[in-house]
Amino acid sequence: MHSVFGIDFGTTNSALSVFRNGTVEVVAVDGNGRAGELMRSVLYFSEENEIYAGDEAIYQYVSDGAAGRFMQSIKTFLPNTSFDSTEIFGKRYTIDDLVAIILGKLKERGEAYVGYPVDSVVLGRPVVFSTDSAKDAVAEKRLERAARKSGFKNIWFQYEPVAAALAFEDTLQAGQERTVFIGDFGGGTSDFSVIRVKGGAFDRSDRRSDVLSLGGVYVAGDKFDSQIMWDKVAHHFGRHARYKTMGKDEWVNIPKSIIYTLCQWHRIPLLRARKTRELIRVIKGTVDDREAIEHLENIISDNYGFFLFQAIEKAKCELSVREQARISFSERGLCISEDLGKSEFETLNAENFQHIAVCIDEVVARSGLRPAQIDTVFLTGGTSRIPHIRTMFAERFGRDKLENRDAFTSVVHGLGSSVPLFV
Repeated sequence: MHSVFGIDFGTTNSALSVFRNGTVEVVAVDGNGRAGELMRSVLYFSEENEIYAGDEAIYQYVSDGAAGRFMQSIKTFLPNTSFDSTEIFGKRYTIDDLVAIILGKLKERGEAYVGYPVDSVVLGRPVVFSTDSAKDAVAEKRLERAARKSGFKNIWFQYEPVAAALAFEDTLQAGQERTVFIGDFGGGTSDFSVIRVKGGAFDRSDRRSDVLSLGGVYVAGDKFDSQIMWDKVAHHFGRHARYKTMGKDEWVNIPKSIIYTLCQWHRIPLLRARKTRELIRVIKGTVDDREAIEHLENIISDNYGFFLFQAIEKAKCELSVREQARISFSERGLCISEDLGKSEFETLNAENFQHIAVCIDEVVARSGLRPAQIDTVFLTGGTSRIPHIRTMFAERFGRDKLENRDAFTSVVHGLGSSVPLFV
């Protein structure tokens, strides 16, 4: 059998596996930690028209003093039908062109690893790109087009939580059978499934009857970061500022649309629109917190949102092992030092946690099983390490059922294990 790649194209990170000679290997695709198994899903276009991806993109972006165009969370735009293309230094790129660059880098590094061309791929996809079925279909079609543009000829899709289940299955002894609840927490979506798995050799050609239910919610790692930004950091950029409108003597708040956009790291560049920047200039003339509006102008022009959100994410991650963390960041006269406690983080995100809880309960109900009938809960993705998330599962299934073997490469390993289902 020819080799087939498995690609987990994620909102935050991407990874690649190869299925050959009946086994799956996760391939090192970047120079960052974890032996390079993860590549940041980011792109950097320099003013010299050079394109970089992954850690290389971040390094070059910093080296160039943020002079070029930096793009992240590209996956979240796949179902966005109002975003079709963007112009970068005089050249127009569609959304699938951008995704194709990342897939192409992964393909190139995978081929360097195996030593020959590979034109077949199993691509992971969330259970819900969008709750709108038409937009969901658009997202999958765009991802397929991107894969073709990057050089793949044979393309299959696998749900990411099902892939995680297949990775778990590979750890079972021959004859072992389990009914597993899979929680796959990404950057953009949290996806869930209940699936029957078993160890050893058997006909894996059709697993549809083993998937008892699927579901997902558009709340994941990025959403928690955005919530922290909104509640703890956005006031540094004018969230609570007020200004006087033209010709009137009444104070009004900064438009919420500006602050909402600011709180989504991948959307900050959209604030560069001429109309928005003109509005901010007008606001600055009468605002009661001029310094905050200057910080807002700077984050838009200097594009340092990525680094600010890295500081936010760092504090969030620290709360998985500590009771207290601090958001520390300084840039262009802005100095942020905000304490964040674990209980405060949980209170701020109560609604986000509730959305996840409802989805978990719906997926269990649709499976036709009671929580007691589920043998194992397998959690994957960085957000699965948040203590409150783990508590939610422990309360429903019992803490002894929780597994978390590899939070970051389970899905891509399972995509490689999916190959026999398609080939």
